[in-house]
Amino acid sequence: MICCTNTNTAQFYATLDEIPSKIWKTLGCTNNSYFHPNFLKSLEKNHPEITFSYIVLVDDKKEPTAFASLKIIDFELNSIKNDFELLKNIGRKLHVFPDKKPLKLLICGNTFVSGEHGVFIKENQDKKAIIKELAESINHFVNSDKKLKKQIDAFLLKDFAKESLFISDELKDFSYHPFSVEPNMKLEIDENWQNFDDYLASMKTKFRVKAKKAFKQSAKIKIKEVTLENIDEVLPKMTALYEKVALNAGFNLGIFNLETYRDLKEKFGENYILKSYHLEDKVVGFISGIINKDSLDAHFVGIDYQLNREHAIYQRMLYNYIEIAISKKLKNLNFGRTASEIKSSVGAVPQDLTMYLRHKKTIKNKILKLFLQRVQPTPFQQKFPFKL
Repeated sequence: MICCTNTNTAQFYATLDEIPSKIWKTLGCTNNSYFHPNFLKSLEKNHPEITFSYIVLVDDKKEPTAFASLKIIDFELNSIKNDFELLKNIGRKLHVFPDKKPLKLLICGNTFVSGEHGVFIKENQDKKAIIKELAESINHFVNSDKKLKKQIDAFLLKDFAKESLFISDELKDFSYHPFSVEPNMKLEIDENWQNFDDYLASMKTKFRVKAKKAFKQSAKIKIKEVTLENIDEVLPKMTALYEKVALNAGFNLGIFNLETYRDLKEKFGENYILKSYHLEDKVVGFISGIINKDSLDAHFVGIDYQLNREHAIYQRMLYNYIEIAISKKLKNLNFGRTASEIKSSVGAVPQDLTMYLRHKKTIKNKILKLFLQRVQPTPFQQKFPFKL
């Protein structure tokens, strides 16, 4: 594995501990939780099956201009379900994807959270130039290591919002193909909402009735704070619930190790949200998330699906996230991907996200382009719960 090597424009690091603290200070990225060494270290420490690497781009004075987080994963094609099933089968028939072994994928981005959390660019930089430098640096990173060059099948840069596409489209010059993925569902918190009752009052009758019904159905559920003192007791139960949710997902870049929560809670304290849902003595769900600047970002949840319908567990969780965002006086709530329709029924609207994929072999990459054009996010019926 490449360790601490340099080019004229980039420095490569095999672990987070090798990155000098001066770099974080110069970049000014640590007020964004996803680019804080504590957050990145929590992921690195708890996922030994992933190869983590980092790129720091530098200018001609060797001053840092950007940071990128890379992960090399074994992507199991058998984990693809639903809409991607057809594409997976076509890809295998055309030998774009390997038949028996997993796809060795180099990812720039956060494999566990949706959003632009892979590349941080320092203020006042030419962002288009930085993206080009990044693409060149990724190529150098792989090509200068014989073992890596042989292993990597494809490259993925993930989750660019619509307003960033004029920058990220520079990747097309490096033979990356853009494709749309399920949107991040985002709720803007109205500044007039002082509490959850204000939120309910802003809704049309039908949606307010639905919310009250969910609270009635979930009345027996007790919501408890998960702390460093009680995490050992609930973590195994949370893990079992999360694994059921992960199995249901149509597309997963990796299984999250819930032991990470221990580190995140320790490092971020009250800014890392972790709550468990109890029905009598049984843990029936949990929510997690992080307060990042003026936003609450929902992370993983766990649900007892057998009890979900009767006790409206998932719906209660969505309202719980909203309650937290309002009480913390935040501006946005990012619900992330999946279950778009139910999230839209509580007021979230879709924020389009684009990924860029490139196969290392030219012919296969051309074939890949043809069927990535057919990849479309699952359509859903957008609900409009608020009064006009």
